Amino acid sequence: MSHSFTKIWIHAIWATKNRQELIDYSIEKNVYDYIREELIELGCPVRIINGMPDHVHILFLQNPQKSISDIVKQIKGSSSHFANRADLILEKFAWQTGFAAFSVSESQLDVVYNYIKNQKQHHLKKNGQDEFDDFIKLHQIENK
Repeated sequence: MSHSFTKIWIHAIWATKNRQELIDYSIEKNVYDYIREELIELGCPVRIINGMPDHVHILFLQNPQKSISDIVKQIKGSSSHFANRADLILEKFAWQTGFAAFSVSESQLDVVYNYIKNQKQHHLKKNGQDEFDDFIKLHQIENK
């Protein structure tokens, strides 16, 4: 085979520093649009971005030339810089260290898409930390 082919969907999740509720409805669209544009510039087409005031979920295609860690590091750094430079909130905007990222099979794209789309309704029943803990258990990751 003379060519390489990849199509790896990633569901990435990360939270604001100390899980502060920094992303309210008044800035949510600006932050998500900025993240979307940055991912596209990195060669990572975005299917959906949504979240809550203290965290974000993103479903995107991984650029095979970049590691997930490099992609997320770039997006977190540039989006916090954008939010602070644009004075979107009165306090300093920052993401917490770390993230979670999971591969998503083609057969589960619609399920994950709808899960991300319905974050607001989902979180009427479960807070962000409990949601994160459930993802860790579901994917059998040892959380140290």
